[in-house]
Amino acid sequence: MTISPEFLARLRQVLPIGAIHTDPADCWAYGYDNSKRHALPEAVAFPTRHDQVLSIVRLCNEYRIPLTPRGRGTGTTGAVVPLQGGLTMSLERMNQIVELAPDNRFAVVEPGLTNQALQDALKPLGFFWPPDPTSAAYCSIGGNLAYNSAGPRAVKYGTPRDNIFGLRAVTGDGRELRTGVYTSKGVVGLDLTRLIVGSEGTLAVITEATLKLTPLAEAMRTMRAVYASVDAATRAIARVMAQPLTPCALEFMDANAIEMIRQYADVALPTGAGALLMIEVDGPASGLDAAVANIGQTATVEGLLDFRIAHNKEEIEALWRTRKALSPALRKVAPGKINEDVVVPVSELPALINGLNRLSQTYGLRIVNFGHAGNGNIHVNLLLDPAQAGQQEKADECLGAVFDLVLGLRGTLSGEHGIGLVKRDYVSRELDAVSMDLMRAIQRQFDPNGILNQGKMLPNI
Repeated sequence: MTISPEFLARLRQVLPIGAIHTDPADCWAYGYDNSKRHALPEAVAFPTRHDQVLSIVRLCNEYRIPLTPRGRGTGTTGAVVPLQGGLTMSLERMNQIVELAPDNRFAVVEPGLTNQALQDALKPLGFFWPPDPTSAAYCSIGGNLAYNSAGPRAVKYGTPRDNIFGLRAVTGDGRELRTGVYTSKGVVGLDLTRLIVGSEGTLAVITEATLKLTPLAEAMRTMRAVYASVDAATRAIARVMAQPLTPCALEFMDANAIEMIRQYADVALPTGAGALLMIEVDGPASGLDAAVANIGQTATVEGLLDFRIAHNKEEIEALWRTRKALSPALRKVAPGKINEDVVVPVSELPALINGLNRLSQTYGLRIVNFGHAGNGNIHVNLLLDPAQAGQQEKADECLGAVFDLVLGLRGTLSGEHGIGLVKRDYVSRELDAVSMDLMRAIQRQFDPNGILNQGKMLPNI
C-alpha cells in the first residue's frame, strides 16, 4: 500500500466531492485497457482543470506515489495499467473544446475529448483532424497523442505528430509548460511537442493540445482490387503510391483474412484471391474521375483478378462490407488473439507475409494479417485459445519470432499501438543501448522521482 490517509486528505482538498474513487469496486475498471492486462489502482482521481492536474502531480511527487495518467482505456498495449498500484489519474472529465480557430486552422482541446466529438464539431466548419483510429467514437485525443495513434488516413495526412502545433502539459516532477506554436511555422528551440507526443505518459501529462486542422475534401471515391498473390498486390501498392495523388486510404488483407471472411460472411470475392486492397482517394470533385482512372491503371498489374469502383453510397458500403466482416469473423474463430501492429518497408510486404505463414506452420497457430498497406503498417493477429494447454506459451514464443522477422526486414515493432507493457521487453531488439540510455536520461529530466507511468515503454534495467 503506497497511498496514506494523509495523502488522500490532501488530495480531497484539491478535487471536488465525487472526483476521487477509493473503493476497490469503483477502481477496478480503471486498472485495465484493451490489452486485457490488469492491476488494481489504490485510488482514482478525476481532474477537470489544468491546475488540478498540476496539484495532483506535485502531491504525488511529495509523497512518492506512483501516478498513471489515463484517457479512456482503448489502447491495446497495457500502457495505462497501474503496475505499482498508486494513483490513476483519469482525464476523461477534461473533455472540452477550448477554442476553434478555423481561420488559423487550429483547435485547442482538452485531452479527454473523444476523437469523434472533435470531428463532429469541426465538420460544420468544413474541417477535420486527420488521425482516425478505428476506436474514434471512444478513444480520447489525449490517448491519440500519447500513443501517436493514427489510422487509415495517415497514408496521406500523417500521424498526430504531423497534425499538432503545441501542448500545455505538466511534467513528471510537477512543472507546467507550454510547447510549440499556434502557427504552421516555428523553429524556436527544441521540438518538445513531438517529443511528448508518443511518449505514453512517461514524460508529462497533457492538459491541452493545439491541433492542426485540415479542410474537408469536396469528394471521395472508393475502389477495391483483388490479386492472386501478395507479390502482385505489393507491386500495385508501390505503383499507386508513386502516382501524384496520394490515396487517403490504402488498406490490405492477406489470403488468410480473405478465407476467414468467406467462411463467416456472405461476400462476393473471386476464387484464387491471395490479397485484397481497399483504395480511397479524395479531393476536388472535378478532378476525381481522372484520379480514379489513374489509380485503375496503376493498380492493374499481372495477377489482378478484379477491380471495382463504387459509384454511390450503396456500392461503397458493399465494397467495405468485406473489410468490416473481418473483425466479427476473428472473434468467432478464436476466443483469444494477440494483435500486433508492425511496420515494414512496402517492398518487404511479400517477405513479411510469407514469413508469417511459415511461422504459422511452425507454431501451429493461425495468423491473419491486414492493415494500412500504403505505409507498410500491418496488423498481425495470432489466433489462439488460451484454455488449450500450451497455446499461450506457443503464442508468446511465436510473437518473439514475429518481431525478429520484422526487424530483419528493416521494420519497426509498432506503427500506432505503442509499446506500453506488452511490447516493453522487446524494445531492446530494435533500439541500441546508447539510444535507450539517452531516452532514460530524458525521462529523468522530466520525471526525476520516477513516479509517472512506471514500467512502460523502456525495458527495466
